[in-house]
Amino acid sequence: MPSFGACRLCAAWPEALRFVRSAVWLDAGARGAVHALKYGGLPRVARDLAAAMTDVDLPGRDSAWLVPVPLGPRRLWQRGYNQSERLARALSRHWRRPVVELLARTRETTTQTALTPEARLANVAGAFQLRIGDCGLRISSEKVQSAIRNPKSAIVLVDDVFTTGATLAEAARALEVAGATTIAAVTFGRAVIPDFT
Repeated sequence: MPSFGACRLCAAWPEALRFVRSAVWLDAGARGAVHALKYGGLPRVARDLAAAMTDVDLPGRDSAWLVPVPLGPRRLWQRGYNQSERLARALSRHWRRPVVELLARTRETTTQTALTPEARLANVAGAFQLRIGDCGLRISSEKVQSAIRNPKSAIVLVDDVFTTGATLAEAARALEVAGATTIAAVTFGRAVIPDFT
């Protein structure tokens, strides 16, 4: 059997990012729901999207922390909420897992919708860092760091759409730098990637 090498999307992923799963393909209906959540001022749509995500088969989810991908301050102010955080909170009710805001944006990034896969990687490079002091848990930062480093404790990144995986990979990279060894990700939609060649 011929070997064609690594997938060009996941070849640059950090080693700790083990699985990425999506609930649905991002067809017209799913895209409309995501747009309502992100741009339509309808955060309640997150409940419906999370319901679709409930049955996603993700190894380690029964012992995982759900970590939403953070927005930058400007986009959070414009939107009034973080759609990934809303998805994570709604999903946490189904999976009965805690939401832990372990990440913060280090800088604003431009919207990725029209960027090539390579430009997406460059756009989010270094955009995340660990946020321990105010991550939403009532335990010490030492215990948080200990849990992050425990290979039996999975971290599940939560986002709305997986296109090239650049954002999820960069968020996972920040967690890996902090010592995380087992990271997965779940999104509502999986976009079909245009051919940029």
